[in-house]
Amino acid sequence: MQAQAITPSADRADAQTLLIDGHWQAGKTSMTIHSPYDNNELARVACADNEDALRAISSAQSAFARYRHQPSKDRARLLQDTARLVESRQESFACTISMETGKPITAARKEVRRCINTLNLAAEEAIRLVGETIRFDSFEGGEQRVGYYEHVPLGVVVAITPFNDPLNLAAHKLGPALAAGNTVVLKPSQQAPLSALQLVRALVDCGLEPGKVNVLTGYARDFGNTMVGHKDVAMVTYTGGEASAEVIAKNAGIKKLAMELGANSPVIVMDDCDIERAVEACVSGSYSAVGQNCIGVQRIYVHRNVYDTFRAKFVRQTRQLKVGDPLLDDTDLGPMIHEREAIRIENWVKEAVHSGANLLVGGVRNGACYHPTALDNVAQDQNLTCHEAFGPVVSLYPFDSVDNAIALANQADYAIHGAVFTSNINTAHKVSRELDVAGVMVNDSTDYRLDAMPFGGARRGSMGREGVRFAIKEMTQTKVMCINLAN
Repeated sequence: MQAQAITPSADRADAQTLLIDGHWQAGKTSMTIHSPYDNNELARVACADNEDALRAISSAQSAFARYRHQPSKDRARLLQDTARLVESRQESFACTISMETGKPITAARKEVRRCINTLNLAAEEAIRLVGETIRFDSFEGGEQRVGYYEHVPLGVVVAITPFNDPLNLAAHKLGPALAAGNTVVLKPSQQAPLSALQLVRALVDCGLEPGKVNVLTGYARDFGNTMVGHKDVAMVTYTGGEASAEVIAKNAGIKKLAMELGANSPVIVMDDCDIERAVEACVSGSYSAVGQNCIGVQRIYVHRNVYDTFRAKFVRQTRQLKVGDPLLDDTDLGPMIHEREAIRIENWVKEAVHSGANLLVGGVRNGACYHPTALDNVAQDQNLTCHEAFGPVVSLYPFDSVDNAIALANQADYAIHGAVFTSNINTAHKVSRELDVAGVMVNDSTDYRLDAMPFGGARRGSMGREGVRFAIKEMTQTKVMCINLAN
């Protein structure tokens, strides 16, 4: 079902999905959003241009001047009210997510629940954003001085979100930014903007003041450089691919950047672990969201003593997954976001097999649907090993020692999460200490994420941290107040 708030006529170029200074507006042109599953038209959205971007930034800057000192209780109340409204519209939000991304409806419902939690966390943090007193008398000359520091908002934040979690990742930008007192120019994914638009509609329905959030839909190539490079933009927060991140970084100039980029998540399975538990978690982590997940399992290193057993159970469980219509409750995997992405994964798998890899299960494509796939004996120089797959493909490798497994796991240039399955606490600590990742999940899949925890990448590319409290700190700066009491 189409989001009720987005109902422009399908045969006109007047889709009013640009929100500028509190008014929904059309662009000079528009684009069509299609279902990745059956290619049906879902909606038309406006395509912003440089003029729209300048107006949005001006609106956000003016709103920041008006509301930068707004009481924290009012910021919190807006987010709490929006969370309640989203909760009352859960199924509508879930259907929008499923239709525009191909995410199975059961997973889409989970994303809506996470969005509600994210908004509530942001509301709580809005009134917890405190500083502390400073002991100026700790150094000679400061005996007559007292003071404190506080966290103050930055100003205009440009937020750019991806397609794979279109609702909750928008909430992870908007919630912390608004909680901290900033204003926002939001650029949702051109492939899946409808969920983010629906969230902003909910904010407006709950009393969002004009200009606090402005929305630019369409193609980033038409206005992106103007948006991120503008002198009145204090920060750019971006989740997406590395190529676009480089363009943003080059054009942003001297301003704060927060980027959550790609990953290539490794899992280490020791021979002392609960194999059934490890298999179940790894299958879920490999194929949830059809693998379009920056913390999804991509490489599994299994101790040689249990490798054959793990591989057989993993393949058996993978074969049981159902691929099909994402709106059906019993569907495990829907389509990828576009058929070209499924073709890319299909080609990567064929390249690996041609170079000697063994196809264990899957390797079948039907349009944009690529069936869950696993391989072993994949060469270390293959795309499936070196780069982020971002698809329903996982590679299995045997190892003989934990040091060997850690060395192999650390060969990727970037990572967000890693995982280890073991019953030995010493092994858990060793792996957690030596994996070059930003988070280690013990006896759990790499794709576990609590929205309250710090989240971001390690090694190449990523900068800053998400997770509501940590994102708020990224979106503020400290300000010191020092009072000289001497007469």
